[in-house]
Amino acid sequence: MELRQYFDILRRRWLSLVITALLILAVASLITLAMPKRYTATTSLFFAVAGESVSDLAQGSTFAERQMSSYAEVATSPMVLEPVVQRLDLDTTATELAKSVEATVPVDTVILDIAVTDPDPVEAAEIANAVGAELSTLAGRLSPERQDGTKAVQVTTVTTAQVPNEPSSPKIPFNLAVGLMIGLLCGIGVAVLRSVLDTKVRSEADIRELTKSAILGVVTYDAGVPQHPVILRDEPLAAPSEAVRRLRTNLQFIDVANRPKSIVITSSIPGEGKSTIALNLAVSLADTGARIILLDADLRRPSMANYVGIEGGVGLTTVLIGRADVADVVQPLGSTTLDLLPAGQIPPNPSELLGSSAMATLLARLEGAYDMVLLDSAPLLPVTDAAVLSNLASGALLVVSADQIHRAQLQQTLRSLENAGAHLYGIVMNKVDKVKGGPYTYHDRYAPVENRKGRVAVPSKPQWDQPQPVKRKKKPAPPTHPKQRASRSRRIGVS
Repeated sequence: MELRQYFDILRRRWLSLVITALLILAVASLITLAMPKRYTATTSLFFAVAGESVSDLAQGSTFAERQMSSYAEVATSPMVLEPVVQRLDLDTTATELAKSVEATVPVDTVILDIAVTDPDPVEAAEIANAVGAELSTLAGRLSPERQDGTKAVQVTTVTTAQVPNEPSSPKIPFNLAVGLMIGLLCGIGVAVLRSVLDTKVRSEADIRELTKSAILGVVTYDAGVPQHPVILRDEPLAAPSEAVRRLRTNLQFIDVANRPKSIVITSSIPGEGKSTIALNLAVSLADTGARIILLDADLRRPSMANYVGIEGGVGLTTVLIGRADVADVVQPLGSTTLDLLPAGQIPPNPSELLGSSAMATLLARLEGAYDMVLLDSAPLLPVTDAAVLSNLASGALLVVSADQIHRAQLQQTLRSLENAGAHLYGIVMNKVDKVKGGPYTYHDRYAPVENRKGRVAVPSKPQWDQPQPVKRKKKPAPPTHPKQRASRSRRIGVS
């Protein structure tokens, strides 16, 4: 993994990093507050060897320096601490007291610092001074005597231990800094671990790792799509509308030598937005003047009729079972060149019906009458309808919803299309998070604007050329007017 990828992970997972760091910082704060206060008192002793000449003093100084580590060990031994316990009448033992006493020797000196840590600041100072006094006496006994009977090593108290005013522990700034550092490191680890364990398809890079198929379009997420699925009509200048137009352009340039006549639009699982992509792509293609027909081939959960507000009780299934001619059930949408064939009644055997010879004949007939045939099919993973249709049509267009399906699901979908012998023209990534702070903000054109008087006015939206939705009829019936039947027969190619 490259360094840039780590930065990208931290950018996407910054919330996990911050939460983890704050949690560990909070734990460090609680532990710090719960720790008892302890005070440290220090006394310093100077060790010297008496001598009459300069050479004696030099030799004595060298001797003292070599003995300083030994004196530091003696300072925490029972020989020193047991008399201290008895003198101060402490409620502890020499072994336990040694844990609170620390003797250190500064480099290249003959000074011994004795630090005592205790919850009581007064007792800490008393113990430090008592240890210094006992060590001074013991050091004289341990050193050899001079010829005149005096002690060779003389110990002088340089600094007497004073009662400390501030506790030496806990060290609040230090503990919080360490807690924050550990929290940041753990947060980075959690962010990277989540990214490694995350199997969802979240970006174009994730798709490119799984397939070499082209990504023909990237449609941003719009929370209002369920209320207005035909975004090219309701919000023609919105970012999703522009994305669909780019999809249309890319689709027109694929396989220029053999332009596709029919395309199945499907997805891996329900809820990825394949139906809205199919509908808006059909509207976008019709805007160029091409003759387009959209078939609602999702015979499990048809939705096209509800999206555009037309009657869907008679449609594809009615034609496939031979109860109506396609020219009688195709419904034009306004004055555009887009026709819609609803699903009709839901059959008990959708897969067999879509894979029948009647469906192949109907598809060939529509390919000859229209410039493009789009088929909205059921998702691939739950059922095999889309795989069957993709084999009959020129190819398929796969809709992948960001942050919704896992990589294993997408791989299984791609294998299903490959096993069915279907040609995958490309992938449309749907419901992608909007990029904040981009150079263009399409929705601003329709945002409420406050004028100088403080009144809010909403600019008008351009309308897609389509009449009002047709009201539902209780008993759907094919058109019976002779002129209307003749007109649709000529369009479909029936004499």
